[in-house]
Formats: sequence, structure tokens, C-alpha cells
Amino acid sequence: MEFLPDRDSELFAAAPASAAVFVLRGDEASEPYVGKSSNLRRRLQRLLGPSVGQSRKLNLRDRVRWVEWNSTGSDFEAGFLLYQMLRREFPKTYDKRLRLRFAPLVKLILDNPYPRATITVRISGAKSKAQYFGPFVTRVAAEKFANDSLDLFKMRRCVDELHPDPAFPGCIYSEMKMCLAPCFKGCSDEEYEAEVGRVQQYLESGGQSLVREIERRRDEASTNLDFEGAAALHARLEKVKAAGAQLPEIVRRLDELNGLMVQPSAERECVAMFKIVGGRICDPVTLNVGQQAEASHLATRPQSMEARITHALATVGPPQLRSALERMEHLALLKRWYYRTAKAGEIFLTESSGELPMRRVVRGVSRVFRGEKPSGDLSETAGDYWKFRAREAGITEN
Repeated sequence: MEFLPDRDSELFAAAPASAAVFVLRGDEASEPYVGKSSNLRRRLQRLLGPSVGQSRKLNLRDRVRWVEWNSTGSDFEAGFLLYQMLRREFPKTYDKRLRLRFAPLVKLILDNPYPRATITVRISGAKSKAQYFGPFVTRVAAEKFANDSLDLFKMRRCVDELHPDPAFPGCIYSEMKMCLAPCFKGCSDEEYEAEVGRVQQYLESGGQSLVREIERRRDEASTNLDFEGAAALHARLEKVKAAGAQLPEIVRRLDELNGLMVQPSAERECVAMFKIVGGRICDPVTLNVGQQAEASHLATRPQSMEARITHALATVGPPQLRSALERMEHLALLKRWYYRTAKAGEIFLTESSGELPMRRVVRGVSRVFRGEKPSGDLSETAGDYWKFRAREAGITEN
């Protein structure tokens, strides 16, 4: 809307007294003012209303000519929309305005002749063969999981570029038999590649691949009456399970981080659905779930809620991100929402088949629409997901 100071009441009456993201524009030479508010009308009255006496509060009444806004139904939607607006309006400085904290990830560096794992917040370009697992809540949590996990394998920990030389003395890990020591040809390249493959399978299955392997060996030792060996394997199994228990549900290989986030909508009797594709957030699609929508569908063509959700998601295309930086920013927004202690909305991640758990999604849509908190028995646990992945990889229990 155009803002005219002598007709400011028209703008204030049109602006909703609810949450919104807004842009205030002046002449072409001035930069816009971008912000979000839980009550847009009150915020505009403070910024554009007549100033009273000597006040130090910001007043843009004499500088603003146009006001743009988008109503939002949740804090996540407001944050995502604010990110998009700031990126569009301030392409060179938006990162300083947002102050996003990138998500910590476990990076498996596969481009190196002798792969290793590290912790990073940066994602390489499309040409890189590296695999990323996350997002973790903090770098400390990612480092603890990585250290506890790598203690179970003999992949190298050093960060040097290796030039294997039998004369090289090695390091403390090779002395403790915790590394295959490719640095002084303590193993063949094939042996080291096989160990890296075990680590990769461990990360992809959330530890379940190693759990199944140790359980099988423990049962074999018990069958052969090697009770000491079985006890040692059982103790090792407890360490593996303790390392895997550190993984929240959302921690997955990034290209498999797919799902659906359901948020309250600014529109009446609706919810907003954000499709998650490889850790990237798609633009929201609105789903009307009120009584009027149900009556309309029943009158025209009977259609279940599951079918309506599937149809709505089919219209959503994948986000067109132009750089790895944008993917890191989307992941930061997702991580910031997921690890909050109190948050609105729910998220549903895909199962091992790549499909959404639609029955749970339907129940979640109903809860979000009614403003109810998710019930514990309906939420997917990380252990269930990793068991699905293990079975998919052909790792079965004896």
C-alpha cells in the first residue's frame, strides 16, 4: 500500500493486528527497512505514526512511501520469509543482519586417497565426493559423537596429506592399535578402503550396522562356548549403542534429509506445509483443513485427508538453490527451529523407503491445526529410523 502521512489511518486500518514480515520503502535512492513483528498494526503505528514531543524512538513517517507485508502464522514461517526478503533486498550484507549459525556436520572426506572424518559447518560444491551427516545441535555434540564413533574403528584421525613411507614412525593411534597406519604402510590400500566402507555404513545406518555385526559375533562366540569373548563383545556392543544413542532423529546423511514440516497458517482454518528436500526448505503450501473445506470436498469429489496432503505436496517443486552457501543457510534455519525447547509445529521425516509416514502426518496436521502438542507415542524416534535403514541394507538380526 502507498503511505500518505495525511491519510495514515487507512494504512493502519488495513494492516492486520497479527504477525507479519514487512518492508518499508522510500525513494529509489534509500534502502528499505525490513523487519518482522508479532503485531504489524501496532508496529506500523509506532514507526509511521506522528511523533510526540522529543523522542529517541525511530520514526520513519516522513521517509516511507510504500509499505509491503506478508502475514505469517508461525515464528518459523516469519523467520524463513525474513531470510528470503533480506537475501533479496541486501544481497551483500544479509548474512550480517541475519546472524545465522551454520549447523555442525560430520564430514566424511572421500576425495582424499586415504579418507578421514572431520567436523565442519561448511558444505563443499557439487563436484566434491564428500558425505555430510547432521545437523547437530552444537559443534561439541558433533565432536563427541565423532570421537566416540571413530574409537570403534581404525580409520585415521590425522589431518595431514599422507605419503606412505615405511620409515615413518607413526603416531600414538597406531601405537595403540587404533589406526591401520596407512602412513607407514601398516596396511594395504584395499584394507584401508574396506575399513572406510565400514565407517561409511556405520554413519549411514546410525550405528546399526556395527550393532548387528557385533551381535552376530557375540552370538557365535556364545554358541562356541567362548564366554569370555562373548562378554568382551557385549561390552563393546554397549559402547556402540551409547554412541548411536547420541543421534537425534534429524541427524541423517544430508541428501537423505527429506520430510515435511507442518506449521500454523495465517489463513483461517489452514495449516502451512514446508517440504524438506535434502535439508533444503521449499516454499510453503497452504492446506485448508477446516469444516468448510471438508464439506466442499465431500460435495464435489470425496477425497481423504491423506490424498489431499499428497496432492498439495505434489505441486511443490524442489528449491532452486544456486550455491552450497544457500544450502547451509537453509540447514541453519532448520536446525535453529528443530533444537528449540519450545516450538510450534511438527516435522515428519521420510522412512527408509523414502516415503512420508502419512498416517502420522495426517494426525500431526490435525494437532497443529487445533494447536495441540505432539504426543510422545506418535513421534518417530531416531532408533526406529536407523533400524529401518539397517534392514534396508540387508543387515538382519540372527
